[in-house]
Amino acid sequence: ENLPSFLFLSNLHKTVHKFPSKLQSDKTQIFTMKLVLTIAMQALLGASMTGSAFAVGECGSNLTTDINAKGEMVKDLKIDGFKPTFTYVASSESKIVMEDFTASFMTTNDGGVMTVTAGELCSGSSSGSLSLLGLSTFALGYPLLSASALLAKEFVFASAMSEPDEHDHCDLPTVKVTIYTSDIMKPPAGDNPCAGKKPAAGGGFDNKPCYPTDGTVPAGPQAGANVSKDYKGSMEYNGTEPILEAYFNDGLCPVNVHWHLGAEHLSDGQFDAEGHGPSDIEHRRLAAGKERKGNLCHHYKEDDSKFTEHYEWKHCLGMEVGQTYEVHWPHSKAGACGTPNQYQSPFYDGVFCRDGILSLDILPKLVGVQAQIFTIVNDESYYYPDLFRGMIVDGEMGKDMAVYVGSTTGTSRDNETCSAYSPITWQVDRTCHMISASSFDRMCGEMKSQRDDMSEDLHAHGSRKVVADMLAADNLSNTQHTP
Repeated sequence: ENLPSFLFLSNLHKTVHKFPSKLQSDKTQIFTMKLVLTIAMQALLGASMTGSAFAVGECGSNLTTDINAKGEMVKDLKIDGFKPTFTYVASSESKIVMEDFTASFMTTNDGGVMTVTAGELCSGSSSGSLSLLGLSTFALGYPLLSASALLAKEFVFASAMSEPDEHDHCDLPTVKVTIYTSDIMKPPAGDNPCAGKKPAAGGGFDNKPCYPTDGTVPAGPQAGANVSKDYKGSMEYNGTEPILEAYFNDGLCPVNVHWHLGAEHLSDGQFDAEGHGPSDIEHRRLAAGKERKGNLCHHYKEDDSKFTEHYEWKHCLGMEVGQTYEVHWPHSKAGACGTPNQYQSPFYDGVFCRDGILSLDILPKLVGVQAQIFTIVNDESYYYPDLFRGMIVDGEMGKDMAVYVGSTTGTSRDNETCSAYSPITWQVDRTCHMISASSFDRMCGEMKSQRDDMSEDLHAHGSRKVVADMLAADNLSNTQHTP
């Protein structure tokens, strides 16, 4: 006796198709998802087991339902029986809002399937009650009664159709539909072999006095150093030389990206104590939540709107247009290169991910950091699409590089307390470049989409003081990276 309604739903399920459509909202292209809108027989039969949820719109209110997001363009939607007017909004969440609409939604966590069973505007007929009857009776095990309700004249459902019908919108009531879509999706959950690989306290990598008085071995050469042309540190270094060419040529891959407020390095005339930005030093310290400031670039002009116009950040936290930031890409030969676990926070987990590879004897050949300094501008002519995977090499970017052996940085170190993570290679672009806020924000979106949680690196970290001459290696050299 269940066969007729089952066949009805099965045939109805086969009517669902889709077709692509490019969408833009203002200047921002929406990287969104594929919507799968269908009659889900399994979801109806097992509503309580698949995380189903019912939401009934009331007159004077909006009807909202979450939807599943995929990293594809939104498909055009057709709501049978209504003339929809769509608005697409880029958002950190994915949902559909139907204004003043009384349809019953059923959503499931099983593949993100969404069903709109029936609906009406508040001034319409009683199809909403019929849809509730249809869903409820089917779920409760009365398929014939359910089929009768679903077959009622007012039954409508939302689907993605293979092609539009030019007659569909004649004399139909209008419903306003807002689709909020996100471009952030994570890979499938899985084991993270890099988790917890950062050396534990007491494991030999704790900070140590830069100038010990108890006879212990002093820390190695430190970073960030003065990278100005012709500069030479005072610490004699006779160990393994740093990597001069691109890291990937030596089998290293980036394992993290993070940045610092102001520049930790010093390059005369590019980022130094004479630079300037949109806010005074005390405000910048408070904004960073840190005590130490970094050096600033010289691009900022308060009468130029690209340095002052507000940007609506969607992914990065606490960022400021017109400000100077030094971006770091730690690289390691022991990273989970080419896997979903390649990028890690903290970056130490990525650096030490695979056992049996790193050796202190040749560490500068196995671990390195790229550093590039930027002033953020609200100007799309300075947009670069892939800041996430490494420093930019294009035109003047990467053309004048300083290479030396140093250490990890950060505000837990200064010229009295040094990092024990030394020696490692540093490749630093001596020139300060302008880059669009949207480039940074896209990078933060990429960070959110990694398997490992990188949320601790979505904001600027404080800057270490430029290291004293006595702590800077005497092997600063020059190189040029080319595309």
